Order: sequence, then structure tokens, then C-alpha cells
Amino acid sequence: MTARAADRARYDRATAHLDAPLAIVDLDAFDANAADLVRRAAGKPVRVASKSVRCRALLERVLAMDGFQGIMSFTLAESLWLARSGFDDVLLAYPSADRSGFAELAADPKLAGAVTVMVDDPAHLDLIDAARDGGREVVRVCLELDTSLRLLGGRVRVGARRSPLHSPGQLAELARTVARRPGFRLVGIMAYEGHIAGVGDSVAGRPLRSRAVRLMQATARRELAERRAAVVRAVRAVVPGLEFVNGGGTGSVQHTAAEDAVTEIAAGSGLYVPRLFDNYTSFTGRPAALFAQPVVRRPGVGVVTVLGGGYPASGAAGPDRLPVPYLPEGLVYDPQEGPGEVQTPLLGSPADDLLIGDKVWFRHAKAGELCERFAALHLVEGDTVTATVPTYRGEGQTFL
Repeated sequence: MTARAADRARYDRATAHLDAPLAIVDLDAFDANAADLVRRAAGKPVRVASKSVRCRALLERVLAMDGFQGIMSFTLAESLWLARSGFDDVLLAYPSADRSGFAELAADPKLAGAVTVMVDDPAHLDLIDAARDGGREVVRVCLELDTSLRLLGGRVRVGARRSPLHSPGQLAELARTVARRPGFRLVGIMAYEGHIAGVGDSVAGRPLRSRAVRLMQATARRELAERRAAVVRAVRAVVPGLEFVNGGGTGSVQHTAAEDAVTEIAAGSGLYVPRLFDNYTSFTGRPAALFAQPVVRRPGVGVVTVLGGGYPASGAAGPDRLPVPYLPEGLVYDPQEGPGEVQTPLLGSPADDLLIGDKVWFRHAKAGELCERFAALHLVEGDTVTATVPTYRGEGQTFL
């Protein structure tokens, strides 16, 4: 029996009393992935990206482990909810225009002490001030550095379009603006190198593209390490008491941790290890989050149909954004239909061994987005479900 076949047998036994559709997290794999992130971070704390987890119980679990410290959130409403729930170190990774949220933040000393907001433009400070509604708490602020690689005098740009702040001078100027502004305190710098941490460098069947990605990433790492160090020096000259410099992502943990200028690493997807992380040479994780769909039809030889399953991931549309049939091994989508909203035909010889009501296990393309489809995660240890915990959705929270 292969390792994957053994996993399927475990998951089927663990969930035999549960009807699909359902989602699980294999805690043995989750914990092993967490330990690997800590190992790669080489002594620097890992800040957990909540958008890649979207389950309070699992955020609590990982933050109880040595090597993890703080949350990186994705909306202000989520940040405030987490802070009210007892999480005391929440870094909002994206600028917000949530005026009511800022009014709540500025009026509550507990929230203001726990949440750090992201800015990359003086207009963000203006919006926060206009939203205060009498609240006088000091708002903790983080600046975001644009990590994109610019070549040929800026005519070629590689990387996500995030912050407009690219040079040390630009960040230092905004740091001075924050420092002069009453009601704000600059505490950190963040830089997410998505083109390094979030792009696979070993795509099956595409050796030339994979080689080009590795070359680009090596160039980008060198350029960013030098520029990030210069940015930190420039900002610390304005704000010597800077508390943190956050960088990285699951795919670049060990490289980012090696930079002296970086004080903490961000990661989250590496806990669940969705299918997009199969294409990396920098690390190998264990798939921990899966979902099961029930077989509801047997249209013919070598074909079964499962209920639902059309859960595409965000990003540029393409086959790599689709979930993949994982267990039993050997099933593929019908190219004429793909994964559907209410039904998904699957082809392959394993289909002939599946009966009505059997489970087919899938892996999502990305991590936390799976939790937008399910109200609960069943936590599996060995061949037993030891707990069932709500996702954000299961707690009535849909932040985006």
C-alpha cells in the first residue's frame, strides 16, 4: 500500500460516520509542517498569516507552539475580531478604508494596543484621522515596502502590485510624516516578496519555465536583500525604536530569515500545504487540509460523478487555480466539464472501484480559501476525528 493509499484509508475510517461534503485537517501533518516552518526560520519568530488558516482554533494551536508569534491578518474587521477574542499581536497586512473599524480602533485602548495597521500613503493617515469620531488612542502603524524587481530602468517589473514605496528615501519620508503626526506611532516595516515566496520554481513538464523562475528568484533575492537593508537603515534613522521588520512567505522562509535586517517571518499556507506548493524546490510539506465530495453517480465504465467540487482559487484564472482529485490516486477531471458548481465527473480506472456514497478526497489550490466553503473542519489524528472546530465562516464571519 502506498503512503497516499494509507492516508486515504485513515481518512475514510476517521470520517466513516460523517457525510460528505466535508473538510478535514490532518493534525499530524499540520504539526509537522509547523515544525518545518520553525526550522527554516532559524530562530526568528514566525508570524502566522490568518488568511491561510481562517480558523481560530488552529490559529490558537499554532501560536501555542515554540517559534510562532503574532498574527498577520487580512482585513481590519478581522483584526478587531481577533483582538477582541484575545489575540494580542495582530498585524493588518493590507491598507483599509473601513471607517467604522478605525473609529472602533481609536476608541478602545485594548484594540489599539493589539492591532497594527498598514499604510503606504499619507492619505491612509488622513482617512484614519477623519474616521476617529472622537477616539484618541494612538494607532500603531506599519509601512509596506514594494518588493518588486525592476529591470531595464524600470521598463520590466516582476512582482505583485502592492505598495508604491520602493526606495529607502520614499519609506524614510513617509516615516517622517508618521513621526510628526499626532495620534500615530510607527512600529514596523513589512515586505512580502510574493514573486519569490509565492511562485513555484519546479513546474512539472515545464523545465525551461522552471529554470527561468529560479534565475529570476535568485536575482530578486539578491536585489531585495540589499534594498531591504537600506530601507531599514533609513527608517531606523527616523524611528530608532522600530519594533519589527516582517518579510517572507512560505516559499522563501529560509532565504528571508538569513537577512540580518529582517526580525520576523510571515507564513501560513505552509501549515495546510495546498497544491500550489507542490512546485517548490525550497521545501517539501505534507498535505494537511483536504475536502471530500461524495460519489453520487456512476455514468459508465471509468467514470464517477461527485457532488459539487468547483472551488477555484483566487489569482489569474487557469488550471493551476483548480482543486485536484487526490485520493484515490489516478482520478482526473473530464476536460469537457472540469470541476462543477453542483457536480463534477471524474475519469480513471479507480472510478470502477467507487460506490455511491464513497468519498473522493481533493486538495484545494490555495490554503485558507478552502474554509470559505465549509463551516467546520474535522481534525484528524491517526484514523480518528478528535475534534470538530468552526472556520471563520462557521462563526458567521465572512470578511471578504
